[in-house]
Amino acid sequence: MTRLKRNFVALTAALTLGALPALAQGTLRVGMTASDIPLTTGQTDQGGEGMRFIGYTVYDALINWDLTSADKPSVLIPGLAEEWSVDPEDQTKWTFKIREGVKFHDGSEFDAEAAVWNFDKLLDNESEQYDPRQSAQGKSRIPAVTSYTAIDKYTLEITTGTPDATLPYQLAWILMSSPAQWEALEKDWEQVAASPSGTGPWMLESFVPRERAELVPFADHWDATRVPKLEKMVLIPLPEPNARSAALLSGQVDWIEAPAPDVIPALEGNGFEIVSNTLPHNWTWHLSRVEGSPWNDINVRKAANLAIDREGMKTLLGGLMVPAEGFLPPGSAWFGTPDFEVKYDPEAAKALLAESGHGPDNPLQVKAMISPSGSGQMLPLPMNEYVQQNLAEVGIEVEFIVVEWNTMINIWRAGAADESSQGAHSINFTYFIQDPFTGLIRHLSCDLIAPNGTNWGHYCDPEMEELFQKIRTTFDPEEQTKVLQETHEKFVNEALFLMVTHDVAPRAMSPKVKGFVQAQNWYQNFGTVTMED
Repeated sequence: MTRLKRNFVALTAALTLGALPALAQGTLRVGMTASDIPLTTGQTDQGGEGMRFIGYTVYDALINWDLTSADKPSVLIPGLAEEWSVDPEDQTKWTFKIREGVKFHDGSEFDAEAAVWNFDKLLDNESEQYDPRQSAQGKSRIPAVTSYTAIDKYTLEITTGTPDATLPYQLAWILMSSPAQWEALEKDWEQVAASPSGTGPWMLESFVPRERAELVPFADHWDATRVPKLEKMVLIPLPEPNARSAALLSGQVDWIEAPAPDVIPALEGNGFEIVSNTLPHNWTWHLSRVEGSPWNDINVRKAANLAIDREGMKTLLGGLMVPAEGFLPPGSAWFGTPDFEVKYDPEAAKALLAESGHGPDNPLQVKAMISPSGSGQMLPLPMNEYVQQNLAEVGIEVEFIVVEWNTMINIWRAGAADESSQGAHSINFTYFIQDPFTGLIRHLSCDLIAPNGTNWGHYCDPEMEELFQKIRTTFDPEEQTKVLQETHEKFVNEALFLMVTHDVAPRAMSPKVKGFVQAQNWYQNFGTVTMED
């Protein structure tokens, strides 16, 4: 780290620590990696961290994730829908049985009409409740949905344009906010943001942008096992890893996401616990495939993947990563048996680059867009500097375009061809890879090329489209797994991303924090946590 960066971090830490509130026992204070409080109205921003701390706390989806176990991968479970099924005669029609008796924080009832209202706020720009900010976060998550209707008070029907077996995974992203609260607050989403109402186990009591949000238990949550044991949880944006670590060491917070690796020995030496777990989440460079991009050359893509010393990066991160062997983590049921081996082999990388007319004496120039911090980005500055050094050693020179995390999310949605990408040939993005759609399809599907979806790089390949179609139309889990393996093999064999690491979601916490079970998921359940005197 340069002296300038060290001084900036130290100053940030000092300023941040002076601003943090002193709070009573029974309160859990969390230092987030996000630079701001996530959007509070329902569909959160700030990436997956927004969903973790303001999404699945204040709200529920029709279909939730099981976050109760640290020992097995998370699976989908009933949420606001008790059960769902696809019509065997018409696999575009799905029926959802709405859970009866569920109340929003404002006391109004959740039912099928409320679900329709929530889909309209995201998908129908002619509806009175349509919210562009929430739509920007949620619309791309449910591309399969073409229509929806309340059959009766507790029955919802959703129709997809074509058969799509990934719909339940898509719906796990869509969080339900209260129509009654929106009505009561003059149909003004800005007022709702200050006093939101979901059905989740936590209620947002107050928040100050870029400073903190305070959540308290919702005692009437429909799932008693998720009702929090804490009196309060306070979320504090601390985007700099050293500032987060300093806040924990000084007792200003009780829990931090992504501690700085070089501070971990000091944390452990002072009795703080470091918790991590297998996580379906990768750290990649998403490559541009627009005309003229250097990444259109498969030799260049493979060379870059062979240039990365992942074990060296693991040392840099204090061991808190899993070296990538593909887009999916090693051991994934969907990994398959790719022919191309993702490993550190700089001589092979140089040979591949030489075939394309490049090398250390005639380096290839590329531009990479990165952020200095952000949800799930691990430690992006030192990690990207490490990748930059590795690539330079084989003949790829990288120029960074550095933008703020939420700005980069908007650029990612706009796409590589948009002027906001500033000519970047890649964008450093981390991906939640828990399900077929979110993990694989949405990044490379032709119909989801940005701005229609999150295919930032404008990749489009007929063979991949055929595989995606098979995933969507294969409703038998075992047969779908075979198709997913074949799909991932193509991801790896054609080196479609620069595949670097898999996150283990390290977090550090005070010895006072008890009862936390770190699920194998990007989201977590904070209902079991207690604070010991």
